[in-house]
Amino acid sequence: MVETKEATIADVLKQSDSFLPHVVLASTILALVYPPSFSWFTSRYYAPALGFLMFAVGVNSSEKDFIEAFKRPDAILAGYVGQYVVKPLLGYIVGIIAVTLFGLPTPLGAGIMLVSCVSGAQLSTYATFLTDPPLAPLSIVMTSLSTATAFFVTPMLSLLLIGKRLPVDVVGMVSSILQIVIAPITAGLLLNRLFPRLCNAMRPFLPPLSVLDTACCVGAPLAININSVLSPFGLTVSLLIAVFHLSAFIAGYFHSGSVFHNAPDVKALQRILSFETGMQSSLLALALANRFFQDPLVSVPPAISTVIMSLMGFALVMLWAKKKE
Repeated sequence: MVETKEATIADVLKQSDSFLPHVVLASTILALVYPPSFSWFTSRYYAPALGFLMFAVGVNSSEKDFIEAFKRPDAILAGYVGQYVVKPLLGYIVGIIAVTLFGLPTPLGAGIMLVSCVSGAQLSTYATFLTDPPLAPLSIVMTSLSTATAFFVTPMLSLLLIGKRLPVDVVGMVSSILQIVIAPITAGLLLNRLFPRLCNAMRPFLPPLSVLDTACCVGAPLAININSVLSPFGLTVSLLIAVFHLSAFIAGYFHSGSVFHNAPDVKALQRILSFETGMQSSLLALALANRFFQDPLVSVPPAISTVIMSLMGFALVMLWAKKKE
């Protein structure tokens, strides 16, 4: 009976990932209703929080998974095209629609375009891990590549789409990759290799901790930027941002389906490239908006994007996980 009870508890802990979309939605509502519940989770906690998610992926991966990921340069290239070609085009179109059809102020249109110019989000890797664990290393490579090249691609795209030159800190970008991606993944891989028993004991607790971690990463930007989100333009911008992300998720899915239609794991590739195209580092866009744009309205779309992107992404996680079952 004791063994059965222990197994049941372990199973509940492992299955806590299935509650992630509900927890993300609850954290969004809580941040809207009572912002102090998440406003304490300031930007200094973002890197450790995202690093923990990467550590969880590393503990559940092996070196062979990453070797296999680098053997798929076509998929890596497709992810890069989705991030820096498809997504910026969609952002430009939605930004123009926001200003011309909806009559929104130009800074809001610029904010939407800025969101489309930044690199991939680490949350896309976690979403991939939840739906297709073997492809999580491939997602890590895609996200790391887009982040590593963001120091010249993001300014170039922002100059092209918005007409604003954004000097991005190269050293900061490299440091970010090391802290948030490389170091946690390496630590997880080494721990898995050197101390497998410890990892086995740790694994049941990683999913619930990851769910709480993700809830903070979603709720905090909303709570901190609550005034921008609840501004007179908040609802319209939210709808436009939702259209932008939905278009990006769909474009990534069907673009990869046409390119890799003969691949044996085409459905898994469609899911991963949908995440890579639809989810991006909105926090980076928010930081750039606050630093380089004088008009505070530019920061409204990135603040809203963080929440919309996460809700949509993890809703897809739940949908695709059920379909696989």
